[in-house]
Amino acid sequence: MIEQTEISSLGEFGLIEHLTQNIELQNASSVLGVGDDAAVIDHFGKQTVITTDLLIEGVHFDLMYTPMKHLGYKSVVVNLSDIYAMNATPTQIVVSLGISNRFSVEVLDEFYEGIYAACEKYNVDLVGGDTAASQKGFIISVTAIGEVTPDKFVKRSTAHQGDLICVSGDLGAAYLGLLFLEREKKIYLENPAIQPDLEGESYVVGRLLKPEAKKEIIEFFETHQIMPTAMMDISDGLSSDILHICKQSNLGCVLYEEKIPVAEETKKAAFKFEIDPTACALSGGEDYELLFTIQQTDYEKLTINKDISVIGYMTEPEKGAQIVTKGENKYPITAQGWNHLRKNPG
Repeated sequence: MIEQTEISSLGEFGLIEHLTQNIELQNASSVLGVGDDAAVIDHFGKQTVITTDLLIEGVHFDLMYTPMKHLGYKSVVVNLSDIYAMNATPTQIVVSLGISNRFSVEVLDEFYEGIYAACEKYNVDLVGGDTAASQKGFIISVTAIGEVTPDKFVKRSTAHQGDLICVSGDLGAAYLGLLFLEREKKIYLENPAIQPDLEGESYVVGRLLKPEAKKEIIEFFETHQIMPTAMMDISDGLSSDILHICKQSNLGCVLYEEKIPVAEETKKAAFKFEIDPTACALSGGEDYELLFTIQQTDYEKLTINKDISVIGYMTEPEKGAQIVTKGENKYPITAQGWNHLRKNPG
């Protein structure tokens, strides 16, 4: 049996020192990292972008089926996704934890393995954070800091009528992954002797447990001199998030169901649950793909990238937000996406 070290044996500062002892700073902008009262960051004339995210056990994740290493990785990635959604480059993070006494130091080491793996992949420095006791459950707060050339950041409120609506990657997979994990959890709780059956579902389960931020899309924009007119990441589902852009840009939109990218694995998974794959893409959430608008003159540049789909266009506000189905019927888009203020099924 692996020996478990109680967190209380290290104390708060001892724990922080233990978890951060092997940090090596990678960015020139990280002047001073962990170990003082505050980090020092110098972005050398670039503008600073800051975002923060709170993840709470039982609301945003379930430790019955979420490995700690995956959770550490995902906690970082969901914040980096917000930085990329501003057309910026993430450079530093700070991580704060609320920890109950049911967690050992070894379990937190696993969590930090995931954090460091994400930092290494995305060239980001961990420069600070905090820990505190939690009465029950695990609470994670990550703040990400990034840099962007002055006036190159992209907001949600700056789309124009006639702009093309685009998404990266494919949508709906993470929601199906959640449905499979919740199904297997229910079966296990009813009969712990039954082993989980997730064969063939590695794609959708992986999209939930280990999402990736779209660094390569931002690099593609820079290489090909494409400047999105509006952008955000898809965390709450396509329907909710396109409505954010419509509202903040004071415009309407038309989406085409047949253009919405859904992976073959997602379609097969959806059929097993007898639900519409398009509904998963519209309302599922947790995809962390980029949703953005571009001027029509940039369309030819986009065709080089097979990971980007044009799914509609922005219209005058009085036309509202509409989706055209494969049967060529038109329906209003409604926000039925992921809601972090109520308990979702995972």
